[in-house]
Amino acid sequence: MRYHNITKDDMLNGDGLRAVLWVAGCSHGCKGCQNPITWDICGGIPFDEAAKKELMEALEPDYISGITFSGGDPLHERNRKETGELIGEIRERFPQKTIWVYTGYLWEEIRDLPFIREIDVLVDGRFVEELKDTSLHWVGSSNQRIIDVKKTCEQGEIVLYEANTGGASLDGEQ
Repeated sequence: MRYHNITKDDMLNGDGLRAVLWVAGCSHGCKGCQNPITWDICGGIPFDEAAKKELMEALEPDYISGITFSGGDPLHERNRKETGELIGEIRERFPQKTIWVYTGYLWEEIRDLPFIREIDVLVDGRFVEELKDTSLHWVGSSNQRIIDVKKTCEQGEIVLYEANTGGASLDGEQ
């Protein structure tokens, strides 16, 4: 897996203060994408042990709510194995932290990935420039969904995430 950046203390890509891993590789090619530089699966730099150490250190402070995987697309077919392994490692090491994943794939296309239940919130759907809405929180276009993965898996139907109102909370309790 390759990546472009690790952002620390981010308040724009999920609930609370977060670390963000900007993964390289996206095949959706959304018109008006804010990060087209991340589309090339061979772009960025290798996600090596030094990068993993930097990411884990960014997650250590108590005031950090969790991690967000963005990009590019962390669920690009060539990223899935390593993204899944990293999600598992983070879940084990930081069980109280929330894990958010942004993807251009729809829930219905990726719900059977083996690590999907380790994710707290999945923001799905391609960015659609004609549906761009800057008044929306955490998404760029109105077709994108912010899915509470735990509740969706429990109920067998999509349950949208609601910040601090019974959804996946910052402390991991529901």
